[in-house]
Amino acid sequence: MSGRQRSGCPISLSLELLGDRWTLLIVRDIVFAGKQHFREFLQSDESISSRTLAERLQTLQEGGVLTRHDDPTHKLKAIYRLTEAGIDLLPVLAELGLWGSKYRNADPDLGAIAERLSAGGPKMLSQMKHKLRKGGSK
Repeated sequence: MSGRQRSGCPISLSLELLGDRWTLLIVRDIVFAGKQHFREFLQSDESISSRTLAERLQTLQEGGVLTRHDDPTHKLKAIYRLTEAGIDLLPVLAELGLWGSKYRNADPDLGAIAERLSAGGPKMLSQMKHKLRKGGSK
């Protein structure tokens, strides 16, 4: 990740960190699928390459969205978790899901997740953020 910013615009600054094809999908997998390990991310339907995944995980760590810790159950594995900045992306994911359900040819079952989050309003988002802070998902 380059340390040079193009502008001070908050949208531009956000896109410098999150605006590629893969980054929010990694966050999505942590939030909605409870993924924590490198190999789990590789198994997503979108078929990210191991090199790209490693680069994006590193960028997300450097950007303060993820942390990486050794897995106490397996010394060769790492566990990735969202920071508070990463957890605060939940409403962004929900809105992207709603938009994709409305304007793209989305799977209705997957779109229902975003619809439930939206219908539940701030209370549901707050409850889900609380679960994510405790290390859980869904």
